[in-house]
Amino acid sequence: MESKRSLSIRLVAGLLFSLMALALYAGYTVIELRILRRLQTDIVDRNRRDSLLLLRVQNDLNLLGLGMRDMLDVQGPYPLTAWRSQFQRIRADLEDAFARESTVAPVARTPDQARFVTSSMAQFWDALDRVFALAAHDEAEARLQVRLSLQARQAAMSTAISRLLVQNNESEEQAVVRIQQIHGQVERNLYIFLGAMLLLLAAVSAYLIGYNRRIFDRVTNLSNRRSELAQQLISMQENTFRSISRELHDDFGQILTAVGTMLQRANKLAGPHQEALREELREIHEIVQSTLEKVRALSQALHPVMLEEVGFESALDTYIPVFERRTGIAVRYTKSGDSREISRATSIHLYRVLQEALNNVARHSGSKQAEVRLIRTPTLVTLEVEDHGAGFGDSGRAGLGLISMRERAELAGGAIEFMEGAGGGALVRISVPVSTEEVHATAGL
Repeated sequence: MESKRSLSIRLVAGLLFSLMALALYAGYTVIELRILRRLQTDIVDRNRRDSLLLLRVQNDLNLLGLGMRDMLDVQGPYPLTAWRSQFQRIRADLEDAFARESTVAPVARTPDQARFVTSSMAQFWDALDRVFALAAHDEAEARLQVRLSLQARQAAMSTAISRLLVQNNESEEQAVVRIQQIHGQVERNLYIFLGAMLLLLAAVSAYLIGYNRRIFDRVTNLSNRRSELAQQLISMQENTFRSISRELHDDFGQILTAVGTMLQRANKLAGPHQEALREELREIHEIVQSTLEKVRALSQALHPVMLEEVGFESALDTYIPVFERRTGIAVRYTKSGDSREISRATSIHLYRVLQEALNNVARHSGSKQAEVRLIRTPTLVTLEVEDHGAGFGDSGRAGLGLISMRERAELAGGAIEFMEGAGGGALVRISVPVSTEEVHATAGL
């Protein structure tokens, strides 16, 4: 009980430790993935969209520069005010671009940078409006203002936008490096986690294998001890049966034989006019003779001396007719294969299995017919007992008689089967190997 509880506690502790490690790794991985997602969404993707809009702004600023260059061309056929509509279109596009860019501006951009760009743009358009107002009555002065003021403001804005693009590129490069670092950390931690899980699994497997091996060793030892105990019990049983059989045959048999002899003598000594006494003496003699036969049959059943005197097959030839007379069950006995000597230890086990199987037929099957088959091969001796009765059912397979037959089959080094017969009854089949000495002895004969 303590061993089971100790194993359960260790297994539960190992499971909890594994789940805790898995939860910690999962939490760490989720945090790293959130950081990765934030870097991907808030920096990389946002920087790329912002850079595209800044490029649009920069393109519009370049268009402003080209427009101002054309305005300064004094040989041109158009007055300065002719460029007002062009600059209005560029202004509308710039304002739209700046409005979109402000929604996706990187988090790292400072408020001062945003204010500088916004104020520079507002100052440029104010100055442009003044230039167009001045060009209405003094184009030379207006061109001078374009050269001195507007171009400088346009260059300053282009420089600011270029710095923002450079800053976005630097932030994106840093984010990519950070993303690669996170990927490397997650991959490295995954390998570490998998290695730790494999080590833990190997340790638990080694522990369970060792524990199961100890359990199997204990079961094997218990099985060996059980087999030894069963062998000792069966040996004691056989010795007890032999002793009782000898007592019945030698003592009770001799006593009943002496009583029968004395009754015969008394019958002879009775006078011619004592016919009634003679009749009584004959009846008593018959009772004594019947009792003597029963004692001899019981002695033979307890310890079949025929096994030692004439062998297993001859003992079967003698026992089966006695069983038929005692029970009224017709037994069909067949033999196949070459006849051979069977060792005394094996023959007693086969004989006891036969007795138990036939007694089960008489007690439980309800059948009035049975079959006994002895099959001999060069390596096996198989004994089958089959009836056409009720069969084993679900309740008969754990009886003491069946357990005893299994034990005897194991002690003989063979195997026993309890099956349903061809006619629906019970079939008991025991097969035991033939020892090398027995094979050689049969070959010599």
